[in-house]
Amino acid sequence: MSHSAGGGDGAASSSAPGRRRRPEPTPLQRALGLLTRREHSRRELLCKLEQRGVEPEAAAEAVARLAQAGWQDDARFAESLVRNRAASGFGPAYIRAELNTHGLAAELVETALQGFDGDWAANARRLLERRHPQALQGDRQAQRKAADFLFRRGFTRDQVSAALASGE
Repeated sequence: MSHSAGGGDGAASSSAPGRRRRPEPTPLQRALGLLTRREHSRRELLCKLEQRGVEPEAAAEAVARLAQAGWQDDARFAESLVRNRAASGFGPAYIRAELNTHGLAAELVETALQGFDGDWAANARRLLERRHPQALQGDRQAQRKAADFLFRRGFTRDQVSAALASGE
């Protein structure tokens, strides 16, 4: 006794009738899809394409074409990463280290960090106000803990001192 509805052999139920399979996206389409979500470094884009099964030569060609057309730009990526990480409460040393993992030229990294139009000490101060408010009230033990926190976040000694001093 068959339990399938309609008494068929089930072969037709594997795909909807009349529905065509979507063609496999080209390496260029895959790369562009990634770039429409957020900026990517050249290295990051190549790695993601290769992880998705794109041959290295095809990935390199696609990324080169997108860079030439202005869709992929390492300088723009670096500026975007600096803005995003700074807004998330990270300091310049942390951001520099992250940028270096993307294989960017040292000059590009420095230009992006120097182009940051915010105030690192003010960022550190806002972070302390949210995460360690007791440090801003003169508690020495809390200040040491807060300073360690800021150092781990990539702020310099001068930035940490300025953030803590503005609370006294």
